[in-house]
Amino acid sequence: MSSLKSLFRRGPGRIGVAEARRRTADGAAVLLDVRESAEWNAGHAPGSVHLPLSALTDGAPPPAPAGLPVVVICRSGHRSRQAARLLADRGVSVVDVTGGMTAWAAAGFPVRDRRGNAGTLA
Repeated sequence: MSSLKSLFRRGPGRIGVAEARRRTADGAAVLLDVRESAEWNAGHAPGSVHLPLSALTDGAPPPAPAGLPVVVICRSGHRSRQAARLLADRGVSVVDVTGGMTAWAAAGFPVRDRRGNAGTLA
């Protein structure tokens, strides 16, 4: 019974920040940031697309062309996990990023504010 529960809890795949950057660097996948606007404005990964988790839960469609994989990121990985499950239920090919933007910044990857300047995590 416990193995059956873990199977259903597993859901969409999870990847680290290095793999997320690799998958999204050439446009082969969309990096979707599901944090709220204040967080996004303070600092996000360059090239990422912003759509708050609250909008996804209200039914907003993913901002990716049909068939293009989506890599979901948030601050620490909790909201991105929720968003990935929602998107997977809608038939989207999706993974989420463990550690989120906190791990992204810790890895030394760029973070930009809404104006394109060096950003911070809010």
